[in-house]
Amino acid sequence: MDIMIKISGLTFDYPGRRALDDVSLEVAAGSVTALVGPNGAGKTTLMRCIAGLETPLAGSIEVAGMDVIEQPRAVHRSMGYLSDFFGLYQELSVARCLEYAAASQGLPDAAIPQAIRDTAHQLQLTDRLSQASGSLSRGLRQRVAIGQAIIHRPKVLLLDEPASGLDPEARSQLAALFRQLQAGGMTLLVSSHILAELDEYSTHLLALRDGRVLESRALQGVAQTDGARILRLQLAAPDARLADWLHARPGVVCRNVDSGFAEINFQGDANAQAALLAALVQAGFAVTGFAEHKENLQQSYLRSVAAHLESVESAP
Repeated sequence: MDIMIKISGLTFDYPGRRALDDVSLEVAAGSVTALVGPNGAGKTTLMRCIAGLETPLAGSIEVAGMDVIEQPRAVHRSMGYLSDFFGLYQELSVARCLEYAAASQGLPDAAIPQAIRDTAHQLQLTDRLSQASGSLSRGLRQRVAIGQAIIHRPKVLLLDEPASGLDPEARSQLAALFRQLQAGGMTLLVSSHILAELDEYSTHLLALRDGRVLESRALQGVAQTDGARILRLQLAAPDARLADWLHARPGVVCRNVDSGFAEINFQGDANAQAALLAALVQAGFAVTGFAEHKENLQQSYLRSVAAHLESVESAP
């Protein structure tokens, strides 16, 4: 597994308060990591340290193999960052906002017009390029801000509460965009209080509490490096053939199976999943449920918190 972000012993203090306490973690390349935790957990401070906007008291941060503290400008060329309170030049057109962002990231003048067109197309802003950014809806302004963060095609994108204030339709569009960016090879670290929204696109969980890492791991049910996913199959009535039939299928590893239900590891894309379902129906199985299973992020986080509190209470 390639590592895009590596943090060791990170400690950061505000006057009278420790915001990050000996934080060590790794973020896998090509992942979408959900950064979760209560208010004051240190999420924004962690992001600002990774972005080179804050200098920690101790520890090291590497992004794409570069030391953030020693090489902040080099890191910025490989990174996009969207803060919770992002700002746009209200009187500038969308095209001018993107042009400014591209120039500030060092794109050559000759490459900027194409970068604007490509970014606008990706974010469905092509018909808005001549409009003043201040005249746009909250959702469209959010897209422009993300466009400014990705116009230089960074390897890493940090997003702090990106869906704040958006309506359900805009949130859905944002989730689709994040999946698209990940499919293009970008690594995303996304902080949000809306865990149900993070469920839609996250591959990893990073939970902070009181400035410390509560948990950091891949989410179950998300395709891993070998491409395997967890699928759940439900039949209308028990069928004694099910276990043997599944064991004989290529790309299928049974996790839990009886005559009416199965949970399997399946190696294949959406087309392969569709072919498996078609084969089940053709073989005469009365399939009533066939879906990819993914760990519920909110339930997982709450279990982690409960386990942490239990360990604290039981400590001598």
